[in-house]
Amino acid sequence: MKHKLPIIPTILVALAVATMIGLGIWQLERRNQKEALLARYASAANKPPIGWPSIPPKEPLPLFRSATANCLSVAGFRTAAGQSLRGEPGYLIIADCRTGAEGPGVAIELGWSKDPNAGRAFRGGLVSGVIAPDRISRMRLVAATAGPGLVPSAPPSPDIVPNNHFSYAIQWFLFALIAVVIYALALRGRWRKEDAGSNG
Repeated sequence: MKHKLPIIPTILVALAVATMIGLGIWQLERRNQKEALLARYASAANKPPIGWPSIPPKEPLPLFRSATANCLSVAGFRTAAGQSLRGEPGYLIIADCRTGAEGPGVAIELGWSKDPNAGRAFRGGLVSGVIAPDRISRMRLVAATAGPGLVPSAPPSPDIVPNNHFSYAIQWFLFALIAVVIYALALRGRWRKEDAGSNG
């Protein structure tokens, strides 16, 4: 018995599979872009220091570049989970600073402590260090010298930037394959029932 494919379900499955494959290809493209970005970050350590940007920078950010910022006054303190230079877990003490009447300001990672309330004696001034990602202000300056009552935190490294796009691409391709297999099994079962009905 000749079997016909159901039009609407087949179209829907084909569209879903095409979308998944497209997402997988997009992730592979993103992987190449991320690898180029990571190579740029890795070379940033060999570039001369810069002043902290006076206006919010566009992407890509100047991450892992040596820089100097002038904290005119501290607007507030916050903490983030992090490690000391020795690899001990604890708190990173971050000062959100004003840099003038206008401008983006600067977040400065003053150092590390077991005490989340440490480092509050910092009142500002010139700070040199390395630019690192920050989940709130997009980037922050990791001070080369620890602030008062703190010890140095672990230096920022491009290794902290994830590059999972290849595994994401594989997942989308697997989802597409699974969708095709499931639909093929569903069709096989449907056609068996039709054959049984026609022979009964």
